[in-house]
Order: sequence, then C-alpha cells, then structure tokens
Amino acid sequence: MANEMKSLAKETVFYGIGSVLPRLLSWILSLYWGFVFSGADGVDALTNIGVLTNFYAWVALLQVVLTYGMETGFFRFVNKSDNPAKVFSTTFISIATTTLSFFLLILVFLKPIASFLSNARGEMQPHYLLLLVLIVCIDVLASIPFANLRYKKRPIRFAMIKIANVVLTILFNFFFFLLCPILKARFPDAFSWFDLSKGVDYILISNLTATIIQFLLVSPELKIKFSFDKSLLMNMLRYSLPMLILGIAGILNQQADKIFFPFVYPGENAMSELGIYGQNYKIAIIMVMFTTAFRYAFEPFYFSRNKGATDDRKSFSDATKYFIILGLFIFLFTTGYIDLIKYLIPEEFHVGLKIIPIVLLGELFFGVYFNLSLWYKLTDKTQWGAYMSLIGFAITLIIIVLFVPRFSYMAAAWAGFIANFIMMTISYFLGQKNYPIPYNLKTTGFFFAFAIILFAGFILVSHCIDNLPLRLIINSFFIALYLWMVVKKNCLYRNYLL
Repeated sequence: MANEMKSLAKETVFYGIGSVLPRLLSWILSLYWGFVFSGADGVDALTNIGVLTNFYAWVALLQVVLTYGMETGFFRFVNKSDNPAKVFSTTFISIATTTLSFFLLILVFLKPIASFLSNARGEMQPHYLLLLVLIVCIDVLASIPFANLRYKKRPIRFAMIKIANVVLTILFNFFFFLLCPILKARFPDAFSWFDLSKGVDYILISNLTATIIQFLLVSPELKIKFSFDKSLLMNMLRYSLPMLILGIAGILNQQADKIFFPFVYPGENAMSELGIYGQNYKIAIIMVMFTTAFRYAFEPFYFSRNKGATDDRKSFSDATKYFIILGLFIFLFTTGYIDLIKYLIPEEFHVGLKIIPIVLLGELFFGVYFNLSLWYKLTDKTQWGAYMSLIGFAITLIIIVLFVPRFSYMAAAWAGFIANFIMMTISYFLGQKNYPIPYNLKTTGFFFAFAIILFAGFILVSHCIDNLPLRLIINSFFIALYLWMVVKKNCLYRNYLL
C-alpha cells in the first residue's frame, strides 16, 4: 500500500506540473489582465474583467458538453480492452464528429446566439462568439489525445505540451499589451490598428493561436491505424452519457454563478459586480489547481487498481485522507496570508476579499466529492453521479436566482459552498451503502475542526491587531501549529511522500 501511495504522490506531482502549472500561469495571466485594464485610460477594468469571467465560464461549460464524459469512458474501457488503439480511435472519431457538427451549427446561428447572450449584458459580439467556439472546439479535439498520454503514463510529454500552450498564450498577451503600445508610440502608422479598448479581442486571439499550436503538438497521438467499433461506442455512450449529465451539473456548480449572474443581477453594473467576484475568485483558484492535479493522477490510479484482483479500498481511503489534510493546509495558508495575497489584484477589487474563505472551502468540498465519487464509477452506476450533480446544480441555481439580486456575489459564493457540501454528504452515504470504503472520519473530522478553529483565530487577530507584521507572525504560528499537529498525528508518512 505504501508503494501505491508513493506512485500516486509522484503522478500527482507530474500531472500537477502538466495541469496545475499551466493553470497557475493562466491564473497569473488573468491577474495581469486586471492591472492592464485598471491602468488604462478610458477602460472600465471591472466591466472588462466581468466580461472575461463570463466568457470563460461559457468555455468551461462547452468543453464539458462537447466531451460528454468520454474521457472517463475512455479510461474505463481502455483498461478493460485487449485493443487499446481501437478504443482510442473510436473515442476520437466520436468526439471529432460531434465537435464539427457543433461548430457548423454555431456558424449557421452565430448572430442570433450572440444577440441573445448580449441581451444578458454579456456583450457577446458575433466575432467574440466565433473566437470562443473555435477555442473550445480545438481544445476538445485535443482532449482524447491528452487522455491517451495519461493512459500510456507519459506525464512528461503531457506536461510539456500543456505548459507550452500557456507559455505561448502569455507571450502573445505580452506582445499585445506590452510590446504593441511601445511599437505604436514609435511607429504610429504601422500600429494604428492597436487599441487597448479592444483588449478582449487580443486576449481571445492569443488564446486561440496558442490552442491551435497545442493541438499540433499533441497530434502525433493521432498517427495510428483508425478503426471504428459501433458496438464499443454504444457501450461507451451508455457509460459516459450519465457522466455528461454529471459533468454539466458539476461544471454548472462551479460556473453557474458566472454564467447566470448577468441574467439575474438587476441594474447596469452587473458586469462590474461580476468582475469583482471573478477577480477575487481567482485568488481562491489555488484550491482548484490542487484538486485538478489530484484528479488527473487519481482517476487512472483507481481504475488501474480496480482492474486487478486486489480490492484495495484502504488505498482509496488513505488517498482521500491525505487530500483533505493537504487541502485544509492550502485553506489556512491562503487565508492566513490574505493581507499579502490580496495585492495580487488591483485595489479596486479588494472589496470582494470576503468571498475567498467561502470559495476555498467550497472547492475543497468539491474535491472531496470527486474522491468519494469513485464508488459509482467503479460499480458502473454513473447515473448516481448525474443525480447528485443535478441536485447540486438545482441548489446552486435556486440560491443564485433568489439571493444574487439582493446580496450580489456573496450569494454566488455561498451557493457553491452549500451545493458542494450537500453533494459530498450525499455521495458519502450512498457510497457506504453501495461500495463501502473505510474512510477515516475521526482523523479527517479532527483536522477539519482544528483548521476552522485556527481560521477563527485569523479573524480574531485581524480585528484585534492593526500591526501587519505582528498579524502575519501570529498567523504563521497558527499554520505551523497545524503542520505540527499533522506530524504528531502521523498522518503523512515519509515513505508515502518520498
């Protein structure tokens, strides 16, 4: 079991480099956008960030719809098949066919769809929609080749391509926002086209160009003898389509606040409020990066473990325990040093800092929910995942519709927190009934309660002590106390992590 945890930890690091480092770089870039727009004359920084927050929420939703659970289905069937190439090619042909059909449909109805979204104050111009759809479609086409790299356990190549994508995106952004203003000042005629008020255009163009290059880099995975197995596809769809419902509901739990906010918030400053929410949400995105790295390693891990004769449920329990302990450390670190971390965003966004602890815990609950969800994936009862995600989405939507008009983005933050907590709880009890796993509730419950007590200490210190260095010293002591308790309780064994 120690070797299994060691392998999982190493793969989490590798996939962390491939999935979290790009997210980290993208996160830094999105924070940079706030300072670019904040320092530009005649540009409403809050509104522009709100528009981008809304746009990329739509991108996240469309990516889930267009992959319709086939990534998870691919892992499930490729580990059961004697012909992995056939599973890969069948999956890719299916994804490519539906993606192309979606793109053609959007082209036909481009202006009506853009007009509908603009009426929701999303400022979705037709060329914005076209750029967004191109980004989504090309990214979706690359998803199965990337899944194949994960199946073949090639995390280094996976990581290098993912990192290259984000590095190129950053370089293209730097070209537009750093180099072009200088070049326009020196060569006004040649760069008369450049206008910082069109910053959203430049961001989308940069993203699209980097996405195209990423697809070209991963395309060698397509150099196989393609074959299509209709019977296999039908079996995969029966397994994966409930995952689509699960995925849609799951991504809406995370993105519904950003997608529906312009529809329900009254007044003309909906995008400004969304901009404040979106920029502060990005500070809490560190928890999302952690859960993503773990997910990329954990999903192939539990399918491969279940493939053998050994039913090692203790490994699943240990992995979840370590996930919670590390996630709570991230929560404490972020909230404990928020007085420094807040300067990652312009001061005009600081009014929304109060959402950060709520979002952090909500994302931690979602990560735990993902860990617990293996029971219905391993038993092929994926419809239960769909049911739970639909419940979570319904809760999210109800809270957003009822409370966002009055409480703005605070209601959006609490919506995710409550929905993820309820999904996590339901999944635990159903899992113990259908696929019992001996989770260590005593240890995880202790550390959760301990972390909340320390967080309460942060709040007390912030209200009672005005001296910033002293506050940071005390908070550092609290964080060190948490780590000491982890060691004292022997929750992180050396041979698991080295």
